[in-house]
Amino acid sequence: MKRRDFLTLSIRSAMAAGLTASIPAALLRAHSSHAAILAAGLSDPALQPLFMHTAPNALDPSFKYTTDTGRLRIRAAQTVQWTGLVKENVGTNGKKELVPVPTTVWGYGAHNGPVSWPGRTLEIAANGSPLEISWENDLIQGNSNAPHLLPVDSSLHWAYSLGGYEYYDIANDGVPVVTHVHGGHNDSPFDGNPEYFFSPRFKILGPRWEARYYRYGGPDWNDVAGTLWYHDHALGITRLNVYAGLAGFFIVRDHGGADGTEGDTGLPSNSLGLPAAPYELGFAVQDRMFRDSGELFYPAFPGDPFYDDFIYGEEAELPEDIFPGGGPTALAEFFGDHMLVNGVIWPRYDVEPRQYRIRLLNGCDSRFMRLCLKVVPAGETDPAFGERISFYVIGSDQSLRASPAEVDEVNFAPGERLDLVIDFKRVSTGSRVILENLLGDAPFGGDLPKMADLFPDRRTDRIMAFDVTLPRSSVLDTTISEATELDGGIAIPGPVATTRKLALFEGTDEFGRLKPLLGTAEPVMDVAGNTVDGTLGWDSPITENPGLGDIEIWEIYNATGDAHPIHVHLVHFEILDRQPFSARLIEKPEEHGEGGEDDDSGEGYRLENLRVVGQPRGPEPQEQTRRDMVMALPGEVTRIKLRFDKPGRFVWHCHILSHEDHEMMRPFHVGPGPY
Repeated sequence: MKRRDFLTLSIRSAMAAGLTASIPAALLRAHSSHAAILAAGLSDPALQPLFMHTAPNALDPSFKYTTDTGRLRIRAAQTVQWTGLVKENVGTNGKKELVPVPTTVWGYGAHNGPVSWPGRTLEIAANGSPLEISWENDLIQGNSNAPHLLPVDSSLHWAYSLGGYEYYDIANDGVPVVTHVHGGHNDSPFDGNPEYFFSPRFKILGPRWEARYYRYGGPDWNDVAGTLWYHDHALGITRLNVYAGLAGFFIVRDHGGADGTEGDTGLPSNSLGLPAAPYELGFAVQDRMFRDSGELFYPAFPGDPFYDDFIYGEEAELPEDIFPGGGPTALAEFFGDHMLVNGVIWPRYDVEPRQYRIRLLNGCDSRFMRLCLKVVPAGETDPAFGERISFYVIGSDQSLRASPAEVDEVNFAPGERLDLVIDFKRVSTGSRVILENLLGDAPFGGDLPKMADLFPDRRTDRIMAFDVTLPRSSVLDTTISEATELDGGIAIPGPVATTRKLALFEGTDEFGRLKPLLGTAEPVMDVAGNTVDGTLGWDSPITENPGLGDIEIWEIYNATGDAHPIHVHLVHFEILDRQPFSARLIEKPEEHGEGGEDDDSGEGYRLENLRVVGQPRGPEPQEQTRRDMVMALPGEVTRIKLRFDKPGRFVWHCHILSHEDHEMMRPFHVGPGPY
């Protein structure tokens, strides 16, 4: 059964009844064999050292940008970095040995300074002085433009396919980029809209490009502490630019009040009693594949591992004039077989027997994780031999919780951030604590994975290790517990102006490829006066046009077989609840373009007989904060409450990067046009 072979849907109830004929085939897939991966000349995860190399701490003061002027120039550029990767080599004595292999990546760094993956951390005080950043595109080699590190599918709706831009290409004009501060309460010109892209030396400017200098902070920006991040957001190649390395942390601190201690200041004297440097750590988790030579690998051609699993059904058609040799072409999803933390494969971090605050970022393309902690003996690398310990969730995304929640596992979606406190006093000195991933190597449907969802002999079930080997310092330990008051959580008071019924779909494009789409769950009128229903393309007229200052409830109906992490720019929102629903899924031509005209060569869907069933359930512990990400599970409606208090054009999208590029993303506009 292929994803496009269904016309009716009652996902959750069908799953419970075992009626798989009503379930999109996203759940029904097999993986390429590991033997095929090795035959393709790729790095073997089984050869790689586990928990040998130390991950850099993104919150270490030495890893942060500094400025005395309130201004920074930050460039995206190419560099060579060692991730800890090794390959097997035959030495001069004829014996096999493991030798390190470096990797060419893209990173962010200060103007005329070194760049790194991830980029160095930005930090700003809530309601403090604003920070002005000039984001610069330095993806050049000598006097030429740098080629992309990965295969670019030019058949997608992307920067150089837009009207008036189709005569540009990367070889002659360079790679387009634009930086988005994810979670920032950004003004529209500074939000990193995908159509605000620019090429090296600002030679090519996107159709909505407005400003070279972006402004963050001040009294109308984020007003409480939180964990943000920044990453590339260029139209149609976000997945590739982020995969190449363009991402980093952006931390918001509480201003501190008159005495400099009030709230989450990051100082040892903070009034909340939170662990502070050097006991506050930041780790970006990402998955990758590599060639034996150390190069980043991203499948895009027939015969590549994952090509058949995550791109096409039997009906896909790839004409030679569009895809010479069958590619490059976009994936439906991507799952790497190497886990990296701050650019290091399966690292470790040495800790004292005390409480640590650990901020995690899921920077993967498609990988959902469910995290737990396993205590194992010193030197052990397999979490299967460990015992669980609990930990505290103290915040996520854009704020702290009202108080810590003690848990023994937590879901972790692409684009999401977690703010945890781990008490290493709970384990014996000399022990190791492994951060384990319980989910699989395939799209997440809400349940634990089946064997078909796992790589053979996989190592993606472990992320990093903490070795409790450092002597306890004289610094007073913190005492975070469920009784601690953190003064976080969220509340969006005021009357609700409207409730919107939105939907997530899986359609197909003109080549028969999976095309994830956003749309409406009911007929609505767009800003051009058309009545539309169901799937909508990026260029379809705007359907979400809240008034300035409006509070809305968005009901997001997931009519696919997979979970999707939904990100809404500009706002912080409150997750209200989730509830199962049933509906009929009706095929229709894909709608796109400014007039909403039909394209008979692609397929979209709309919903009929929509109704909720069962009981709603509230948000999970990590979701009881200010949010900009929400996990929408298949067969459920997810309700969020949002306030729109800045005018202009923004976007909402799935944060599976392969999905937003093709093209599960829609613009919305706050206030009156022009749109």
